[in-house]
Amino acid sequence: MVWKHKRGELNLSRRGAIMGILNVTPDSFSDGGSFSSGDEAVAHALLMEKSGADIIDVGGESTRPGAAAVSEAEELCRVIPVIRNLRAQSEVLISVDTSKAAVAKEAVLAGADIINDVTALRGDSAMPEVALHSGAGLVLMHMQGRPRTMQDNPRYLDVVGEVAKFLRQALASALECGMSAERIALDPGIGFGKMPAHNLALLQSLEAFAPLQRPLLIGVSRKSFLASLADSPAIADRFWPAVALTSYCREHGARIFRVHEPQPHHEALRMTEAILNSSS
Repeated sequence: MVWKHKRGELNLSRRGAIMGILNVTPDSFSDGGSFSSGDEAVAHALLMEKSGADIIDVGGESTRPGAAAVSEAEELCRVIPVIRNLRAQSEVLISVDTSKAAVAKEAVLAGADIINDVTALRGDSAMPEVALHSGAGLVLMHMQGRPRTMQDNPRYLDVVGEVAKFLRQALASALECGMSAERIALDPGIGFGKMPAHNLALLQSLEAFAPLQRPLLIGVSRKSFLASLADSPAIADRFWPAVALTSYCREHGARIFRVHEPQPHHEALRMTEAILNSSS
């Protein structure tokens, strides 16, 4: 369970990784505008690293339901200075959350190690080639539809089977382009074109993705389906359910956890792994 990236590799066989979310946007669903200035963004990234984040995922375009598209130029202006300045101050792994090939290319040149593409290389015809030649790690995610419309009555006959099939095909397509399997991680896309029942079905069946033999990334932090389960619209009430899911998902095979608050997730992850890796 090795995941190769631009500067080396992560061995995730016994120790999972926390990916801290850094939204450099004015309209993220849960922290829009909080870190829109470069200095604030870098300071928050360094705090997340100190709090247990192994990876900082920098995004300049919101993927919340209903989100409007952002121009390539605007996205570059948002993320490249942050990545460059963060790399100058830290050796933490940096991921760029983008589906634009030009943004991914410039991000890697600025110091990013990983490309996190919510469209699984389908959003930009140039992305497969950029990803291949970048040397970066790659996250391929499942999403039904596009962010603007993905929550408009998503439907599945068999959500687990359909998502697993999509990820299997996305992995195969990347390999056909020349990517090595060791550079790829997979994300079932919790909350991306899925109703609460779909999300629960996927979480209940994480073992279904084990045959793909690639690290599984899970992102549930602050997602709206947590509010429906907690019977509360407050974002604060999504905090502990998300931490609980980090522990649960690690037990059931996930290896990478994309979160807003690294420290409690890091602590839950390490405690779960102490139990899983115990020889007694």
